[in-house]
Amino acid sequence: MSLNIEIAGQDAFIVYFGEETSPAVSAKIQIAVDRIQAQMADIIVDLVPSYASLLVIYDLNRSDPFAVRSALRQALLNLEQAESNSGKLVTLPVYYSEESGPDLGIIAERGNISINEVIEFHQQQEYRVYAIGFAPGFAYLGEVDERIAAPRLSTPRQKVPRGAVAIADRQTAVYPAQSPGGWNLIGLCPTRMFNPEQQPSMPVQAGDRIRFEAIDRDEFLRLGGEL
Repeated sequence: MSLNIEIAGQDAFIVYFGEETSPAVSAKIQIAVDRIQAQMADIIVDLVPSYASLLVIYDLNRSDPFAVRSALRQALLNLEQAESNSGKLVTLPVYYSEESGPDLGIIAERGNISINEVIEFHQQQEYRVYAIGFAPGFAYLGEVDERIAAPRLSTPRQKVPRGAVAIADRQTAVYPAQSPGGWNLIGLCPTRMFNPEQQPSMPVQAGDRIRFEAIDRDEFLRLGGEL
């Protein structure tokens, strides 16, 4: 793994952890987040992890770029030898059906498999939270089984419901709020992925691991889901 620290603005650096996206790289990024928070908490404003990089925003009133770059280098020493941070495991319930996932049949037909197999393949993976973006609580998860990978829709939907579980290429995600979207919808999750009235406001963060678990319609409604 090659680390590269570059200026990303007047009060920010971005640390690149190579060009590959993988669970191992994601784990190292989370270790870097923990180290920087522990060693530089007095000057850090925000840390924004992504697939293979980490944006570090600092307080210009408390430090300067030269000191921050030096502190980052110190915090990231011997990162390659550090034990991997596996993150916490979060299980999310999903009501998979053609009622809740209108693109299930399309994905099945494309892969020459059954709808039940699409559901099975989606559940059997353990996904890494590579990044959170697009909207608060929108966690980019990878990677889905290649047999159910599906390209984004050529024409995005105007309204995707909150809780929609979706696939785009080899990524999967849960929409945290109603919004436009071009991902393939395969089910609905009753768990709120973003709630500003709760602490923490999101049930997952970058570096965590996700598993999906099928539930039926009645359980989905009992858990607060909406159709």
